Amino acid sequence: MNVRELQYLVALADHRNFGRAAEVCLVSQPTLSTQIRKLEEELGVALVERAPRNVMLTPAGADIVERARRALHEIEQIREVARRRSGGGCGTVRLGIFPTLGPYLLPHVVPLLGARFPRIELLLVEEKSDLLLAQLDEGKLDAAVLAFPVQNAQLHCDILFDEPFLLAVPEHHPLARRKTLKTSELAQHNLMLLEDGHCLREHALEVCRLSGSAEQASFRATSLETLRQMVMAGSGLTLLPQLAAQSPLPHADQIRLIRFADSTPSRRIALFWRKSSALDGLLREMAAVLRETAERLLAEGSTADHAPDIESRTRTAAVPA
Repeated sequence: MNVRELQYLVALADHRNFGRAAEVCLVSQPTLSTQIRKLEEELGVALVERAPRNVMLTPAGADIVERARRALHEIEQIREVARRRSGGGCGTVRLGIFPTLGPYLLPHVVPLLGARFPRIELLLVEEKSDLLLAQLDEGKLDAAVLAFPVQNAQLHCDILFDEPFLLAVPEHHPLARRKTLKTSELAQHNLMLLEDGHCLREHALEVCRLSGSAEQASFRATSLETLRQMVMAGSGLTLLPQLAAQSPLPHADQIRLIRFADSTPSRRIALFWRKSSALDGLLREMAAVLRETAERLLAEGSTADHAPDIESRTRTAAVPA
């Protein structure tokens, strides 16, 4: 067998269609089909079940595909080491980040990464956390910015920062004149939350559990921007991460942001990558840029007019896992 045949097999497993897999691999469908049959003959086992409109992996095929993914990943790591050794630090880094952080951190940090690593091509992927973890495991990403907790012994973790939550309320809400709020006072209010799949939803639910609050069950948002718009429309209250709250906001006068006076609820953010990665040194340097940028933004937010009393990030406490 050869690398090309393994690539064809993995593409077929991903797309479950010979035509689409061939397009991804930039070959004709007969060529891909022939190479898959050749691999089956060499291994002496059927790898796929060929149905008229669908392709399914056999049990042996599913096992071999997972091993092929690992083999291809290791081959790419060999190439990456060679590129970095021969090209003076050039190459590509595929970085993932989740959608309730990406829009509020990336615009600040990407130019700095470009200046710090001018020979590195940075490819960005924004997805929900579970998809980022899957892509990280499969070698489709080199690193991902994720929020705790993350349970994966194969990943290295470099902690970046703790991001406090603020309570967002409509401008005419009884709480709108408050500058601070105790977490326990949330027990008197229900919160609008994101839909399932967002890690921020899990953090907000943990805040609800600790404070005695509850979810506003009649509505679940698909994005932070939707939550913000619903608050502005007077439909309820929500929690916003500080970086999202301090970005330039349209119609900011229609929403009030209140900090927590006691043990501030927050989320802990870290950069994760595989312990076997050939990019370990580079990713540690990138983590330092991410950390410094976030710390600066949080410090600026702590003195901004919209949240004048936010505590220093060194005194915030992450929401328990």
